[in-house]
Amino acid sequence: MTNDDLVPGCYCCDQQASPSLPPREDVLHTDHWRVVHAFNSTLPGWLVVLPTRHVASFTELTAEAADELGGLVRRLGTALETVTGCVKTYLMQFSEADGFSHLHLHLVPRMADHPQDARGPRVFTYLVDDEAAWLPESERDSLALSVRAALA
Repeated sequence: MTNDDLVPGCYCCDQQASPSLPPREDVLHTDHWRVVHAFNSTLPGWLVVLPTRHVASFTELTAEAADELGGLVRRLGTALETVTGCVKTYLMQFSEADGFSHLHLHLVPRMADHPQDARGPRVFTYLVDDEAAWLPESERDSLALSVRAALA
């Protein structure tokens, strides 16, 4: 991957170009994918899986990146079960929000006691605009390190 594969002004690409990232922004990194903890989440363990180069749809992935994705999602789901105690994980991809057209997948832990009104697509109620409600950076870093350890 080179900087030619990144688009300046794209939030995901700008993060990818950073020479040093905190654990919450680099839970796991492969040649094709970077995993982060969602910055605007109120739910511990909400992960986002991002291609390391700028693509807007699955059809733009290289064969190698596409092949790696399934195993990566499975490993991350297992790690989330270990770290959060979730009973399943949701996997979603829309990439439609302003400034976030870079392909990204949400891998979200669903807890046994998850309220009915926050299950399925309504789980997005855990992503909020109010920065004061976001999980603190220190908690996201701790979760990221725990997921990283569970993957080892």
